[in-house]
Formats: sequence, structure tokens, C-alpha cells
Amino acid sequence: MPRPDSDLLPAKPEVNPRLYAWSSDEVARRWRGCLKVGQTSQDVNTRIKQSQGQARVDYVLEVDEPAEREDASLITDAEVRRRLIEKGFENVVFESSTEWMRCTADDVHTAIAELRAGKRYEGTHHATFGMRDEQASAVEKTLEYFASRWAEDADAVPEFLWNAKMRFGKTFTTYQLAKRMQQGGMGANRILVMTFKPAVEDAWDTDLKTHVDFDGWQYLSRKTGGDPASVDPDRPLVFFGSFQDLMGRDKSGNFKPKHAWLTEIMWDLVVFDEYHFGAWRDAAKELFEGEDDKAKKKATDDEFSADLETFAENLEETGMVEDEFVPIKARSYLYLSGTPFKVLKEGRFIEEQIFNWTYTDEQRAKASFAAEHPAGKNPYASLPEMRLLTYQMPEELVAIASQGEFDEFDLNAFFEATVVDGIAEFVHKNDVQKWLDIIRGQYAPTQIDFLRAGTRPPFPYSDVRLLPYLQHSIWMLPRTASCAAMVNLLAEPQNAFWHDYRVVNVSAPGIGVGLDALPPVREAIGSGFDTKTITLTVGKLTTGVTVPQWSSILMLRNLQAPETYFQAAFRVQSPWTISNPDGDDPSRVDVLKPVCFVFDFAPTRALRQMSEYGIGLAPEERNPEKAVEELVKFLPVLAYDGSNMTQVDAGGILDIAMAGTSATLLARKWESAILVNVDNATLRRIMDDPAAMDAVMNIEGFRALGSNVFETVVNKSDAVKKTKKEKGDDLTPAEKKVLSEEEKEYKSKRKQIQEKLIKFATRIPAFMYLTDYRENTLYDVITKIEPELFKAVTGLTVDDFNLLVGLGVFNAGHMNQAVFAFRRYEDASLSYTGIESHQGLRRYGLYDTVVAVEG
Repeated sequence: MPRPDSDLLPAKPEVNPRLYAWSSDEVARRWRGCLKVGQTSQDVNTRIKQSQGQARVDYVLEVDEPAEREDASLITDAEVRRRLIEKGFENVVFESSTEWMRCTADDVHTAIAELRAGKRYEGTHHATFGMRDEQASAVEKTLEYFASRWAEDADAVPEFLWNAKMRFGKTFTTYQLAKRMQQGGMGANRILVMTFKPAVEDAWDTDLKTHVDFDGWQYLSRKTGGDPASVDPDRPLVFFGSFQDLMGRDKSGNFKPKHAWLTEIMWDLVVFDEYHFGAWRDAAKELFEGEDDKAKKKATDDEFSADLETFAENLEETGMVEDEFVPIKARSYLYLSGTPFKVLKEGRFIEEQIFNWTYTDEQRAKASFAAEHPAGKNPYASLPEMRLLTYQMPEELVAIASQGEFDEFDLNAFFEATVVDGIAEFVHKNDVQKWLDIIRGQYAPTQIDFLRAGTRPPFPYSDVRLLPYLQHSIWMLPRTASCAAMVNLLAEPQNAFWHDYRVVNVSAPGIGVGLDALPPVREAIGSGFDTKTITLTVGKLTTGVTVPQWSSILMLRNLQAPETYFQAAFRVQSPWTISNPDGDDPSRVDVLKPVCFVFDFAPTRALRQMSEYGIGLAPEERNPEKAVEELVKFLPVLAYDGSNMTQVDAGGILDIAMAGTSATLLARKWESAILVNVDNATLRRIMDDPAAMDAVMNIEGFRALGSNVFETVVNKSDAVKKTKKEKGDDLTPAEKKVLSEEEKEYKSKRKQIQEKLIKFATRIPAFMYLTDYRENTLYDVITKIEPELFKAVTGLTVDDFNLLVGLGVFNAGHMNQAVFAFRRYEDASLSYTGIESHQGLRRYGLYDTVVAVEG
């Protein structure tokens, strides 16, 4: 008799072998703090409930991993427990149960990883994830550049910059670069990591000790201790230190003897972390302006010490060449930064030496992954998209605190406060109260306007769509007195709405600096689900810290530098997620913050920051409008003009940012030191070219300095550096005095050269005013259309100017940006008079290129 189809073609059994571990506070006291390690081919949670029988307890599933090896053989729970016992963990046997282990989930993950790979790992190396696409691209591009430089010159010391925003994974990717260098025969056995912000050490330490790729690597730092001289020479060494510590000097100005060993090692890879130092130093100073003297001094000592000031001066003097100042030997350098705008502007790194991963790149990748893998686990899902909302304040408030030619709302003046008999109060208290009512949508005059207009704009604390994102916010105020005054005002009886929020003033006396200021915030927020908080600060906690629950920031002080502004703004872009929310799936991660918000009440200044930031993110983009357009795709800007809330496009941002400035401020772009280069390499190029020397001598003021001024600066600075490098701490007091005098001399002369070149550059705007050829490149107008006018205005011939631009004395890229700002401002000025200089497609002639912008 024929067999049935079900017998001949049976369904293939579905088997999904898993290893798991769970914990519970409800089990017998002997097992509390332990994990029960098991295996199953069923659904894991079903199996756990079966194993509990009638004595059901609440539990948390801590580990859920496949049990297969690559060769299809299975790892058993008995093997996992045996490996854990071999590693020294206690097997808690109680009432005939042998499955409980006193260990952590990381320990179980590590045991499984060892059994899967057939290796033994130190510590808790268990992570096996690979690099994301952008991380792999950074590594490949860096390796290619290093290899090309060493192929040209075996003794070359290549340098590379990663312009990568937070959450890129710079530490993990740097270690992968070092590993690839080892595998490729480039050698990276000795890695020195130096930073301006010591708080980042935890990431460098953790990444090295948890991923299986770095098993066997050695990690040392001042915090971990250990003698570098005693490490195993055959195993990779990572040494982490801060510039404050490693590059510091003793009271006599000598290099610290305890760190002398640094100079004796040939480091294969030196990593400078947080390398936006010049901008970061200025930003840190700006942030802590307004703190009380004690906090400011502590911040100054911790954040930018005298050693770092010396470092900064030497960087400027040597054209940003670190190894001229840092007494170490290195085969290659890697620079890491999230906001390296200053160094990008200075042209220190060419395109082949830079890998960019910006906020725009991140959000584009997030959108692309979601579109291509709608059901997949998006690695960027937890990174919220930012929104900038700006508000034009009512005229009555602007009138009491305005500044500048265009009466911009002066936040510092508006929120000014005084302290009388220990009580802080706003100078314009009634008006600040009105502002509090406005952001709640409760200010009567504006409500009447809304009724007339038939609109109700989304004010932060009134719109139901925004309120959930203001459950935990940070407010930046101009001074410590302002923070104290805000605490007092929010607590007054008429402000009952605000009494639901716990207000934490981290700029109050007695609150620490840096990470020390974090505990009161964490305590107030708790889990973040059932609490509501407002954190008040002048500058604390706006760089280098992560508070996941912060979802919005209110900018209530004037910040000038885009680096400072966005360093603070990005505090609210930290992911807020919850892992394993129901306790039954360790791989499940819920995103609690899909977007985040920046609220600003000085629109012109805010949009100026946006335009500068967008342009800074894409220094290679010749058309600034395209750079800003790319940014606002993923950082939408909504502007309230007093009656309507509208989304602003890139062109609108540039128009408001540049037309809302003054001719005086625009002229300052032509007084900037970034337009000219006076480092030794540039000065040597001038000295080596007789025609260039003649051209420079035709610039006003140079003949008074003398033709030997370049030789003096270059030779004396080289001699001083050579002496310092050779003698180091062995300099006698007399030698130090001579060196000091020589340093003062060549620094003074370098400054004079710079001033004379800048003075020449300031004549170019005068030339632009006098010429009518706005749609041609300035280069064409100078060289082809009005060369005689250029010579009459500037005193330099076209050939002379071209030669100096070619030698890098003047920076064409920065001139493009300065000319663009001028043209845009000029166009807006003409439109006020009824003259439309461009119809439809507008063309702006920059220095050496033309950009087209839709009208």
C-alpha cells in the first residue's frame, strides 16, 4: 500500500538552538545575583516558563544567543558553565540545581564567544560586531593614504584627519585601523592616544577590553597605573594620556621626568583625540564666561590649563605642526574631531587626508537604511534628527534689550540679573515674566494677535506636539546670577505651571565642574519616565557629557562661535533608548527620542550660526548655499516672525544671516588671519622665489620691515626649536633667557608680516565696491576686465597677486567665502532700494569660481 504524501514528504522540523541566561530577584536567596544558564531549541521565554513549573517568578532574560558554531556544531549550556568555572566563577549548586552561575551577562557572552571561536579571551572580550560601512571607509581611506606616502618616502610621517561627529565610534574604528596596519605589514604595535579632554578615557578603555578583535592588547594610562617599561613588547600597547599631564612642565619649566619614557619610544601611531583644539579652547572660554570666579578658575584649570595655552601658542607659530612642540617620535598621526572647522579653514589637511562623517551624513545614512531595509535593524535608528525653532520676540521685549545695527535681540542683556543681599533677581524681571508666559502661549497680547491671524504658532511649552520633548530640557543662560534669578522666578506663586518641573541649577555655588556637575542632574531625572526637569547652566555640561533624557535645549545667551553653539546643541542629540523593555528579549531596543529640538529667541544670530555651521561641514563645497541646503534637509529650521511659523530654506537662511549683519561685520572677514598664511613653509616659498620677494616688497609697509625679515623669522624659529628639541630640560638659565628673547623677536616679526598682508587683503572689498561686474569671478575682473583699477586700489599688479596666491600666501578658498558673503549682502541691500540685480537664476562671482543660485 502506498505511503501517504505526509510520510514521503514530511515537513522539515524547525529547530532554533539557543543559549540563554536569566536572573530574578524572586528566586531563593542563594541564587540572587546569579544567572541561570540553559539551552533550548524552543522559544526561549516559553522554555524558561516551563522550567519554572508552578513556582512562576518574574525574571529578566539577560542572554539570548545562537548555540551554533560556524562548523554547525552546537555549544551546550554545560560547556558554557564549565568554561565559566574554569575562569573562576562560582557554580552555585543548591537543591540539586547545577545551572546557576555567580557572574554577569558579559561573562556569559565572553564564555560563549570563546567556545565559538575556540580561543581564550582576557577580561570580558565578547563583542563580535564588525565595522559599519562608514567606519570601514574611514579605515580604508586612511590606510591608502599612509601606504601612498610611505611608498613615496619610507621616512615620511603621514597625517590624517577624521572629521567625525559624536556617535561615529571613533575609538573602536581607530583600534580597527591599528589592527589593519598590523595585518598589512605597516606596523602599529605602539599606539599613543592623547586628548585635550581626559573624560573620554572610559570609551578608549572599554572598547579595547570588550571586543574580541583586541584580545591580548595592553592598555595603560595614569588611571590604570602600570609601568610602560614592563609591558610585553610582542603585544600591542595602547597608552592613553592628556596633554595637561603628559605635556606638562614642572615649576622650572622642564618636561616631567616621570614621562621621559614617552620620548624614548618610537610610536607607530599617535592619535590626537578631540582635535578641534583651537576652536575648542575658544569655545570653552566662551562657555565659562559668566560663571562665578571660583567655578571659572576651576574650569580654566581643568579644561584649558596654562600648559595648553603654551601648546596653542606653539601650534600657531609652527603652522599647526604638533610634533614641532610635542617631544615624541612617531611614524604616523591620526587626528579625531567632531568640529574641526578651524583646522579645515586653515587648509592644514588636503582632501586626500580627510575623512568626513558629519551630522548630515549620519542622518542621510539613517534615512537610506530605513528605505532599503524597512524591516531591518537600523544601526542609526537611535540617533535623533534635530529641529531648530527660532522665535521673533514682540517689539516691546526687543526694545528693552537690542544690540547692533539691526537691533538683534540681546539675550545677555535681556536675562541680566543682579544679586542683592544674597537674592538674585532679573534686571528686567517683568519682561522675563512675559517671556515665560509667551513660551507657554499664555501672553495676552500675543493671544489676541493669534486670534486675529487665525494661527497659533508652536511655542515650546504650549504645543502638545512639543511638550513631550520638553519633559527634560537644558536652558543656557548668560551668567550665574541669571541662573539663580531664574530658579527664584520659576518658584514664585504665579508660575504654578513651572512647579511641576524640578529645576536643577548646575551653575550654583558648590556644584563641581565637568562630570562632577552631573550627579544632581541624574538624581533629579532618575529613569526619566515619571519626572520633569529643567537644567539651568551657563556652560557646564554642554561639552563631553551625555544625558540621554535631554530632548531640547533653550538658547538664552549669546554664543558667537558655531563650534560652541553646536557643541552645546548636540547635547540633546544623544540617543535615549531602553534595552529589553519587557525583560524577555535582550536584542530588543526601543527608541524613546526620534527627534530633538533647539529653541532660539534671537533668530538672526541663530540662522547665522546655521549658515556658518553648514558651510563649515562642507569646506570643499564652492557654493555655500548648497552646503546649507544639504544641512537643512536633516536639520529643518522653523522661524516664527511674530505672526507665522514657516520653514526656512537654505537661501532664506543665508539671506537672513548675511543681510541681517552689518557692512562692518562683513569687512571683518577681510581682516581675518585665515586669509593669509605666515607659517615657516609659506615664508620659505617666498624667500626661494625672487619674483615673490619683489611682489611682497611692493605691499605697503613691507619695505620698512626689510627684505631680511622672512629669513630672520624662519631661521630663528628653526634654531630655537632645534635647541629645545636637542637640549630639552638641560638648558641653562642663561640659555633659556637667550631663547626667550629670540622667541619674542621672531614672534613679533611674524605678527608684523601677518598684519601687513591682512592690511593688503582689506583693500579687496574696496575694489569690489568700485567694480560693477558682480557676476564674474573676482579673479576674472582683476585679471581681464579691470587690472589697472586693481593696481590703483591695492598697489599690486595682477601677476604679483597671482604669484602670491599660487604660493599660498593668500588663501583662495577663504576668499571665495568672503566674496560670497559680500555679494549676498550687496544683493540684499540693492533689493531694499527696489533694484533687483538678478532675475530668476542669480549668479555670484566669487574669487575664482561662479555659483548659481535660484532667485
